[in-house]
This record gives sequence, structure tokens and C-alpha cells, in this order.
Amino acid sequence: MYSGIAESPWNRQNSPSIKKKKLALPLAAAVAGQEDPVRWEIHQDWANRKYIELITSSIKKIAYFLNSFNLSCRSRLATLNEKLTALERRIEYIEARVAKGETLHLELCQAASGKLL
Repeated sequence: MYSGIAESPWNRQNSPSIKKKKLALPLAAAVAGQEDPVRWEIHQDWANRKYIELITSSIKKIAYFLNSFNLSCRSRLATLNEKLTALERRIEYIEARVAKGETLHLELCQAASGKLL
């Protein structure tokens, strides 16, 4: 029973013709690299440019996410601030009514007992 690709008898990687091609390609690339260092430098330059482009696009994505997160948080905080302000005003109003009610109740009690100042 075959558990992996390398063990199968029909695997093309084990065929002699492919092994020859695999050996020939790196050898040809090495020879071409020795013959033409400019071509190798151009290849390295393109590889570096692709890497820089990948990093740049990743940074742009992060900046976009952070900006949208910032706007979302500001919006939510503004909404919460409005709700909190409304609650504070309502509490002040209720406190004023309670204080006035207690004062009015105290004055009524004092007037009824004849101790009005």
C-alpha cells in the first residue's frame, strides 16, 4: 500500500527523463548566471520589487483598516456621548423635581403645623 506520492510506481518524479531535466535546468541556470550577471541582477531586482510591492499593499490594507476602525469608533463614541448627555439631563431634571417636591412637602408640613419660617 502506498502512503505517499514518492512511493507510488506511477509517480513521474521518479522517471529518469524528469530527473535529467531537473538536473539540467539548475545547471543551465548556473551557467547562464555565470555568463550573464546582469540578467541575475535584473531577476533579483524584480524579485525585490515584487516583495516591496507586497509589503506596500499590506501596509495600505492595514492603514485602510485602521482608518475605518477609527471612524467607526468615533461614530459609536459620539452616539454614546449623546445618549449619556441625554441621561445626565434627565437625571438632573429628576433630581430637581425630587428636591423641589421635598421642599414643597416640607413647606406644606411646616405650614400645617404652624412652623413656617
